[in-house]
Amino acid sequence: MGRTGRAVIAQGQDFEVREYPVPDPEPDTVLLRQELAGICGTDLHFWQKGFDEEVLLGHENVGIVEALGKDVKSDYVGNPIREGDRVIFAPAADDGGYGFQYNPDKPPHFRGGFADYIYLCCPRTCFIKTDLPQEAAVMTEPFTIGVHAVMRAKLQFGDTVVIQGSGAIGLVTLACAKVSGAAKLIMVGGPAERLELASRMGADVTIDIEKVTSVAERTELVKSHTPKNAGADVVFECAGFLPAIPEGLGYVKHSGTFCEVGHFVDVGSIDFNPNQLLMVNNIRLEAVWGSWDEHFVRGFPILEKNEFPFADMVSHKLPLSRVREGFDALDGKYRLGGETVIKIAVDAQAE
Repeated sequence: MGRTGRAVIAQGQDFEVREYPVPDPEPDTVLLRQELAGICGTDLHFWQKGFDEEVLLGHENVGIVEALGKDVKSDYVGNPIREGDRVIFAPAADDGGYGFQYNPDKPPHFRGGFADYIYLCCPRTCFIKTDLPQEAAVMTEPFTIGVHAVMRAKLQFGDTVVIQGSGAIGLVTLACAKVSGAAKLIMVGGPAERLELASRMGADVTIDIEKVTSVAERTELVKSHTPKNAGADVVFECAGFLPAIPEGLGYVKHSGTFCEVGHFVDVGSIDFNPNQLLMVNNIRLEAVWGSWDEHFVRGFPILEKNEFPFADMVSHKLPLSRVREGFDALDGKYRLGGETVIKIAVDAQAE
């Protein structure tokens, strides 16, 4: 094509914008023009530690088909595909997938969303065409984490559910629990603006950790909203904050389920008493690791109905040159430009 495009390369805690040649897609591959790429909590946790090597980030993506490789006629589920279509895709794929791509100077380039283009160079990539607005479509990958979580927790119709953490993963898990038949949804998190969005997404009860600062008080308040004050059937830990784990286990009723969703990065260990935190209450402990093609195929038709305010979760869009500001905001008080941050998306078209 004779063109170049920009990509944001991270090393340590610094970011650099570089130019790379834009490839012509090989057979069975697709070249996308990037629209939005979400900054994930996993990106943040790795960045907090500092990247030892150069890396191209961006695994929550939506883009427009720029060019199709030979023999690409349809998306993963059989919808006809052509240039100009909007698509979402699963970051897990053969040959390393997309996002967290090390050695970015080595072709093929553009295997992460913090760039002008995304090259779906793995022939069996799960990509799906959509008519969703880009702000809603970019929430697909986080949504599939919620899909995986409710499936893994074996949530049942009529369950009382607690979600710890009102960031993007907590909010989409809330939506997934609601459509899966939860009778009562209790969100524990903050700041207040995130909890307001949680209410609009279906939370029956919100508990602001900035106002109710005692673990004992929060536990008592959570249980007061459960049948017989016995605790929740299922608790999802989506905060990614180590002390939330023992607190959340205290929310679970006898023989209930605790599902760990928030720790995709090793952030350390905590003191843990298995007798008191698990066995005495006969708790079933589950954990999820990412999401796979199955969760995209199962979850995307539900997300595509757009029955929840998914687009409102994208509180900020930043150009490639301002990626660092997004990480700094998520690492601080969750505020950017005087407003509360929910989901920050990188927008290559913005200046």
